[in-house]
Amino acid sequence: MALPVEAWKLEGISPRAYQHPADRAATAALQRVPYLDEVVRRLISLGYERALRVASVGGSVRLGERQLPGVWVLHREVFHTLDLGDQVPELYLTQFPFANAYTIGAQKPIVVLNSQLLHLLDDGGRRAVLAHEAAHVHSDHVLYQTALLILIQLGARGLPVFAGLPLLAIRLALLEWFRAAELSCDRAAALVTRDATAVCRSLMVLSAGAAAEDLSLDAFIAQAADYDEGGSGVERLTKLINDLGLTHPMPVRRVRELLDWVRSGEYDRIVGGEYLRRGEEPPLREEADSAGSHYSQRIGDAFQSAGESIADVGDQLREWLDRQGGKGS
Repeated sequence: MALPVEAWKLEGISPRAYQHPADRAATAALQRVPYLDEVVRRLISLGYERALRVASVGGSVRLGERQLPGVWVLHREVFHTLDLGDQVPELYLTQFPFANAYTIGAQKPIVVLNSQLLHLLDDGGRRAVLAHEAAHVHSDHVLYQTALLILIQLGARGLPVFAGLPLLAIRLALLEWFRAAELSCDRAAALVTRDATAVCRSLMVLSAGAAAEDLSLDAFIAQAADYDEGGSGVERLTKLINDLGLTHPMPVRRVRELLDWVRSGEYDRIVGGEYLRRGEEPPLREEADSAGSHYSQRIGDAFQSAGESIADVGDQLREWLDRQGGKGS
């Protein structure tokens, strides 16, 4: 099935055009952890990505021209919009009662949708979710994202290869990064759909588990406007504990962050064709702003929550690489 000629396209757009400051800062903080990238790549090279892929697709249905072609076309359209039409991953649907989607595969990504998601969302919501997953591919999130899923799904089984790795510390740090990365992908979903309210509606529906016609988007947006991450004492402690175990930011926070970005004028500027293109990105600099300091502290706090320091984690990662037959120089 061919894409419609009039399909919306952001030609040559760089993922840094819509990258949330939290994503940029958390990524920079994570990359400063000694040997972490080497350990992540080693886990993937040892075949654990392949094992995760087999587990994901073995009980799933690959969508295409003869399997839910409407959803498959939406999937192709969102990659076309991000100017990735020649890099469209395979799309799978799996039976699961919790509405969600995820992308795995550092070298050859795949996108997996849970079946409940199709029951709850209309085409606008489905497009928003698929665009969010496409942004993970576009933004090169899949390396860390795949490592996080390997640690969550396989690390807990106590396999010998994971012996000596500070699993809890790495998991908490990757979760901190992933929650920040999600904010970038929400922005991309708004750009791809050209409808920020469709992204907000999909977040509302996936949060409540009820069909959109049974919920009020205006009320949910008002709820997001009231959401405050400040506070003290028990309130702040409760939010910290919740955050440490969550793979995604609170939905109301995501809505607030997205709408604040739209109101800033950046959304309209990009839709109007004024955006950073691939190959034109300025050199990356050390994060010196408040977001950089904040997320450096958050990554450090994640390690401390596991009883580790960044230096201790680096030593353990180096020793693990030595046992696996070589670390970087």
